[in-house]
Amino acid sequence: MHPPTGPLLLDHFLGFLSIRWYAVCILGGAVLATWFGARRAAAAGKNPEHAWNLLSVGLVVAIIFARAWYVLFEWPRRFRPLWDRFIQAPATNWQDFISIINPATGGIAIQGALMGALLAGYWYTRRQHLSFADWADIAAPCLPIGQAFGRWGNFWNQEAYGRPTTLPWGLQLTAQGCGADDPNCHRLPPYDDLQRYPDATRFHPTFLYESLWSLGVFITLLWIERRFRHWLLRGDLLLAYLILYSVGRFWVEGLRVDSLCTGGIGGECVGGQLRTAQVLSVVTILLCGAIIAYRHRRRTAAPPTARAAA
Repeated sequence: MHPPTGPLLLDHFLGFLSIRWYAVCILGGAVLATWFGARRAAAAGKNPEHAWNLLSVGLVVAIIFARAWYVLFEWPRRFRPLWDRFIQAPATNWQDFISIINPATGGIAIQGALMGALLAGYWYTRRQHLSFADWADIAAPCLPIGQAFGRWGNFWNQEAYGRPTTLPWGLQLTAQGCGADDPNCHRLPPYDDLQRYPDATRFHPTFLYESLWSLGVFITLLWIERRFRHWLLRGDLLLAYLILYSVGRFWVEGLRVDSLCTGGIGGECVGGQLRTAQVLSVVTILLCGAIIAYRHRRRTAAPPTARAAA
C-alpha cells in the first residue's frame, strides 16, 4: 500500500478554500451512518428527522470530547508549554490557545468521541421525551458504519499505523524530511531513522484493520438483532456494540506505534505506562458485559406476572 498523494482534496481552491480528505471521510461516514439510522427509525415507526437532529448535536459534542480526551493525556508533553506561553502573554500568544482547542492541529480520540456522542444522544432524547434505549439500539449498527468510513481519513494523514511488517498489504509511509526534524516526515521515532528503517519499510495499516473490524461489527450486530430479537432487551444492542468495538480496539491498539499512553504518546508505552485505549476497552467490555448479565438475570428471576405486565 503506497502513501497517498497528500492530505488535501482541495488546496486553496478559489484562493481560500482548502478541504482535507480526513474531514471528507469523517463527515461522509457520519452522513452515511445517519442515513442508515433514519431508515431504521422509519422501519421502527419513529420519526427519522430525529436521526438527523441527533447527527447535528452528536457530531459537535463528539468532536469536542474527542479533542478534550486527546489533550488530557497529551497535556504534560505537548499542550502545557502552549498553555504557559498563552497565560504569560495572551494577546501575543493567542494562537497557542487555538492550537490547544483546534482538532485540525492534530489529535482526536475516537473513544472520547463515543463518550460525547452518547451523552449528546442521552441529552437530546430526554429533551425530546424519547426513549434513549430505543434510539440507542437504532444507532448501534450505524456507529460502526461511520467508523469504517472515517478511519480512511488516517490513511490520507499517514497516521494511526502500526509496527514494521513484511506483509504484502503493509503501508509505505512518506520518509521525506525524516531525520531532519521536518514536519513532512510522518514517522515517529525510532522509525524516522532511515538507516535502520529505509524508505521501503512497510508498516501495519492499523486504520485498515479497524475499518474492516468495524464492518464486521456492523454485520454482526444486524445478525444479533435478527437472530435474538425475542431475547434482547432495549439497549442491549448498544451494549453489544460497545463490547465488540472494544475487543477489536484492544487488539488493534496493541499494534500501533502512535498510541496515546497514560504518560503521553508513544506506541511502546515504556516505563510501565499503559495504553489508554486498551485500558478503556477492558473496562468497557467488563462493564457492558456485567450490565447485560445483570439485566437478563433480573428478567429471568422476575415472577411470571411481573414479566407479563412488562
